[in-house]
Amino acid sequence: MEKTFYDLARKDQEAYLMLPIIRELKRLGGQGTTKEVKRSVVANDEYIPEDALTKTVTSRKGNSYHPFAYPFNFAVTNLVMASYLERPKPGQIVLTDKGRSFQGSSKELTTNVYKLSLPIWAERSKRNAQKHSVIKDNEDNTSTSKSEEWRTELLDALIALKPSKFELFCRALVKKMHVDIDEVIGVKLSGDGGIDGYGYMTTDDFRTTRVAIQAKRWETDNLVSSPEIDKFRGAMDKYRAEYGIFITTSSFTRDAIRASRLGTRVVTLIDGDHLVDLVAKYQLYVTPVTTYELGDFFTNDD
Repeated sequence: MEKTFYDLARKDQEAYLMLPIIRELKRLGGQGTTKEVKRSVVANDEYIPEDALTKTVTSRKGNSYHPFAYPFNFAVTNLVMASYLERPKPGQIVLTDKGRSFQGSSKELTTNVYKLSLPIWAERSKRNAQKHSVIKDNEDNTSTSKSEEWRTELLDALIALKPSKFELFCRALVKKMHVDIDEVIGVKLSGDGGIDGYGYMTTDDFRTTRVAIQAKRWETDNLVSSPEIDKFRGAMDKYRAEYGIFITTSSFTRDAIRASRLGTRVVTLIDGDHLVDLVAKYQLYVTPVTTYELGDFFTNDD
């Protein structure tokens, strides 16, 4: 039986992801944020598990982390080291001429990349073994950084909310996204025809769009499927909503993503990973904390 992506060693996961990253960057026009590329890889590569963006694992030390993030980030870093990608600024990756022109197989790509990147990793490890020994496949090295721990903490807290409170949270978030929330439709615990919020969004030309909201507070391993999207569209019909926003703490199956794009009324999907991003963007019930990471100047012996 063929191994699943999760059955692969982390190094093999990293190697597998290199070609999909190149492919999805080409699909995105040659550049994108790390999150955009990661989301595109999961949505379009059938071998990648559909829950990859929200699946969490607990290490032996008791730290929760997203196992997909590490091979993905290291695959990107190796591609940068081998000059297939470049990072013009933090959080953004761009295909180089070398990356745009690559047309070979996954094996050809990984062979070429590791030929250039592994000596760089070895040199970094030599300079500072403790800081740069990232090649060692040790579960405890997957402990999340402080900048990532809050994401898992927030998602766990959202999943733990009562359904009514999560629906309230989702309406507050959509309100932050410039939707005027209706105070009557979609606020009852039952009897609202399958929607958890309703509102009105007015554009610069004063055209008002009716917006329906669906909130699913599900565990990360319970994915939202296409029938849920179809049911939501039925609820949108009841209230003549032209636009829908479907929010979940989990993820969406590929069929659900395809279903959301069908027809004349596109449904915007917000999964757990995107939900955390939006909470940070609008600072909804969270407080930002600034910290600093020391640069190589303080660790190099030069």
